[in-house]
Order: sequence, then structure tokens, then C-alpha cells
Amino acid sequence: MRHRVSGYRLGRSSSHRKALRRNLITELFRHERIETTRAKARAIRGAAERIITKAKRGNAAGEAQAVHARRWAAARLNDPEMVKKLFDDIAPRYVDRPGGYTRVLKIGRRSGDAAEMVLMELIEE
Repeated sequence: MRHRVSGYRLGRSSSHRKALRRNLITELFRHERIETTRAKARAIRGAAERIITKAKRGNAAGEAQAVHARRWAAARLNDPEMVKKLFDDIAPRYVDRPGGYTRVLKIGRRSGDAAEMVLMELIEE
């Protein structure tokens, strides 16, 4: 039974899984659209939306909270440029939206191993 077992292991060690999630979220913010497997998209969707929500609140809050939000986001992303883009471009887009910043569209199966592929993108506001 899987009671209280959360998250996706993705067949990787914990450090590899952490690096994979961090890279996928960073690339999602960089390109605003990535093609990946369904399992990986489901694994990062919640974390990506949480980062956007934190950035949204950080922009609206006082200076000390904004600094905290930026440092918090920087700890979860690989690229300082993406932190800047997140706070300056992405988060302001969703000020009036209460959640659901990403969309996952099925695009078929990969020819090599028949893994279900999806297109994960940030919703245009």
C-alpha cells in the first residue's frame, strides 16, 4: 500500500531526481514551453506553480519579503537570469489569476520507448 507516499521517483536517485526537477523547472521558465514525458511533467507541475505563486506574492509584498522570495526562488532554480525573468516577466502576468499557471497537452508517444510525451507550457494571460 502507498499510504502517505507522495512524489514521483522517476527511476533515479534522490540527488539525480532533485537535479532533474530543478533543470526542468528552469527550462520551463526559460522557454515557457517544454516537451517532456508525462511522468516528469506531473512531477514538476506543482513545484513550478508554487514558485510562480511565491514570486507573485514577493512582488506584491514589502521589500524584506521580496528579498526572501527571490532568495527562496534562487535556491530552487539553476540560473539567476531565470529568477530575474520569473519576478519581472512571468509573475506579473498572473497577478489576477489564483492558480493554474501551467498547461499539459498530450502529444503522443515517443518512438524509441513508447513513453507518453506531453507539451508543458505556461498559460498566456
